[in-house]
Amino acid sequence: MDFALVAYREEGAWQVAVLPPERVGDLDELADELRRYPGDFGAIAMISIDEDFFLLARVAGASVRLLLSDVTAATEWPIARDVVDELDLPLPDDDDNPAPAGDLGILADQGMDAMQMGALLDDLDAYPDEMLAEIAERIGIARQFDELVGVPTP
Repeated sequence: MDFALVAYREEGAWQVAVLPPERVGDLDELADELRRYPGDFGAIAMISIDEDFFLLARVAGASVRLLLSDVTAATEWPIARDVVDELDLPLPDDDDNPAPAGDLGILADQGMDAMQMGALLDDLDAYPDEMLAEIAERIGIARQFDELVGVPTP
C-alpha cells in the first residue's frame, strides 16, 4: 500500500487523516473503520496500492459506494477482489484490459461528477497517486492530501 487516507466534512470543514494500514486490507474492515468518522456526508477513503491502482470507498451509515480504478487488479490484490465481489462483477481474465469498476459518480456531490472521473481514469499513463491528487484538488482537499502523502510544497 502506498497510502490510505480518509476525508470527511465535519461542520462544513474538510478533515483529512491517515487510515491505519491494518484496517484497509479487507473491505469489511475498511467500511467499519470509515463508519468511525463523523462526516456530514459520510467518510471517503482514498487508497493507493503499489503504484498500480487506487480505491475510493465512501461510507455513510449502511451505504457503501466503491470505485476501483482498475478492475484487473482483482487478479492479484485481495482488496480489489473484495470490491469486484461486492460489485457483483465477474473476476477479470489475465487478458482483460484495465478499466474502472464501480460508481464513477461517487464524488459528484463534492465537485467531481461521473464524466470528470471517467476522463481522469481514461489516462492509462497516470499513476494512482497522481489521479488521487487530481481528485483531491477537485474536491478541495489538495493541501491536506499533499501534506499527508509527503508532496513537497513550493
